[in-house]
Amino acid sequence: MRGNWKRYTVVVTMLVLVCAAAALNWQATQSAAPPEDAAQSAQTDEKLLGAAALVSGGDGAADPAAAPVDETGVYTGSDYFASARLTRQQARDAAVALLQQAADEDGAAQAALDNAAAGIQAMAQYTMAEAQIENLVAAKGYADCVAFMSEDSLSVVVSAPEGTLSGEDVAKITDIAVAETGYPVDSIKIMAAN
Repeated sequence: MRGNWKRYTVVVTMLVLVCAAAALNWQATQSAAPPEDAAQSAQTDEKLLGAAALVSGGDGAADPAAAPVDETGVYTGSDYFASARLTRQQARDAAVALLQQAADEDGAAQAALDNAAAGIQAMAQYTMAEAQIENLVAAKGYADCVAFMSEDSLSVVVSAPEGTLSGEDVAKITDIAVAETGYPVDSIKIMAAN
């Protein structure tokens, strides 16, 4: 029974971390005001990472400060890579903070301390491997790249000049990913950012 409690604690902690990361991301996007010409650039053929509309219970007339928020310029074009890195880092920072908080609690069991330390170490290893992959892919001549590593998979998004990656491009990037992570090829996804 005690072992199940620890598993549930880890699962709940991770869920809280994901929610905290989403809240931090939302807060960051709310505080970042898009430039005036963002609405015009959104009308072009650039793809959006995410488009959202502010939904409220009323028509907004009761609260003049509750004007609709234009989020169209937040994740367009080359900003995708910067925003993806920021979101990834915010999620990791929130997760590390929660794990550290769990480890710092008075009377924490040794197993909980070990799990927290292992989680923090794993996240640090993911961060280092992602940065190494991103740097090596950029060294191969690609404009930008962002990697997302988890326990058993890796996703790499690359800025491709033509909007697509050739088989040769995918092979180069996969070789880098396999060498840096040791993951099998079937657990690595390579995508072009449009």
